[in-house]
Amino acid sequence: MGIFKHIQELKLRVEAKRMFKALVSDIDNTPLPASITSIDKVQEDGSGTIRKTNFADGFCVKHKIEVVDTENYVSKHTVLEGPLIGDKIESIHYEQKFEHSSDGGCIAKIASEYHTKGDIQLNDEEIKATGDQILVFYKLTEEHLLAHPDICT
Repeated sequence: MGIFKHIQELKLRVEAKRMFKALVSDIDNTPLPASITSIDKVQEDGSGTIRKTNFADGFCVKHKIEVVDTENYVSKHTVLEGPLIGDKIESIHYEQKFEHSSDGGCIAKIASEYHTKGDIQLNDEEIKATGDQILVFYKLTEEHLLAHPDICT
């Protein structure tokens, strides 16, 4: 198995606490952006919660939540199933952290670790394309929170 790492940063116009609540700690009670039809708990036990996110375009992603640090706005999860998992990738491990920025928004720092099947190698373009999909989801969440300033406060 190969392991490939990728780090991204994204400047957002929503404060760290709201982004963290919307994407992690209060996701079960947060109104969803139009691109998501539902988020369902598939399993909840001592080793972590497994959630399935269903998107309006028909695909879904199953991920295991492993760490939720509400004081430092850090979470860790592993994507187990979905369009990013296929012939080449066995799993993707994410660590996301939201840090305050001086303008009232935040900086999202996302560290990704791609575990490939067998001896498969990923090139920079494949890793960037996968990372870009995550950034789109963050931007959709940001837009949703900006349009609804009363949620995740």
